[in-house]
Amino acid sequence: MDKISLEIGSGGKLMRDFIEKHIISNFNNSYLKNLSDSAHLPQDIAFTTDSYVVDPIFFPGGDIGTLCVNGTVNDLIVSGAKPKFLSLALILEEGLETESLKKILYSIKISAEQAGVLITTGDTKVVRRGQGDKIFINTAGVGNIIARPSLKNIKPGDKVLVTGTLGEHSLAVMLARGEFGLEAEAESDCAPLNFLLPCWKKGAMWMRDITRGGLATVLAELAEKIPYSIVIEEENIPLSQAVRGATELLGIDPLYLACEGRALIVVPEDKAAKILSEIKKDKLGIQAAVIGQVDNKIGKPGELLLETASGGLRLLEPLTSELLPRIC
Repeated sequence: MDKISLEIGSGGKLMRDFIEKHIISNFNNSYLKNLSDSAHLPQDIAFTTDSYVVDPIFFPGGDIGTLCVNGTVNDLIVSGAKPKFLSLALILEEGLETESLKKILYSIKISAEQAGVLITTGDTKVVRRGQGDKIFINTAGVGNIIARPSLKNIKPGDKVLVTGTLGEHSLAVMLARGEFGLEAEAESDCAPLNFLLPCWKKGAMWMRDITRGGLATVLAELAEKIPYSIVIEEENIPLSQAVRGATELLGIDPLYLACEGRALIVVPEDKAAKILSEIKKDKLGIQAAVIGQVDNKIGKPGELLLETASGGLRLLEPLTSELLPRIC
């Protein structure tokens, strides 16, 4: 590839290949090579960073301000860390309305309070009109490690949990853009996942928030890292009526849609019911469900398989193209 394409930002296979070829090859070290959501550093410190370029900057259920806090906080949580501090770097385009900036900064303030983090450092830059798109934000996060995800402990029979319905964030951004002429009652699922922190102490072995690439990409990448297959059941995957209707109308697979307040968790079989019950006690986890398991009898090691509602098996692979650019 001679030039950068939108597909590289999809969160799927092309992005992973790009990172391995250009990033790992130049900066390879023991902290970076795992390519986890957060790096585990000495003295039990977790560190992560993310940039946000969502278009439009306001959408049903949130804005780029709620997104930049929750996205970074959640990367720490699913890596086994309790979020503590964030940086905030703003890249503003000349001509951005001050009122819009005030709304976004207020969203950041409220979101940080809800997630229990402090904004402790930052930076502001302004570019000329036409050299940006209203506002881009970068946040870095620091937290205290309370658990360490362990792929080596995952074994056949372990259950896969999802903490809520899929795809609301992608659908909310679609509606805000008005590109498909859709009308639906949908809001972004953007939210902090702090309520999942106790799951680490209760036996969770692995977590990942479902962002770019969707559930299918996240689980396909997990399957590639373990010597077993993962089998999920279509009928157990929670979808809202709005997402189900919109994806059927547009011919989009909801398993590849992004969320900003949902996570996948792998837990031991004998602890799955208790952990699921605890998750459901929080309002953000009411629709959590066990959707599948790690398997050594169906499929081949490294495969992600979907048991369809009709009784068949479908191989799911990581996303290879950009379904909806600039959703975060």
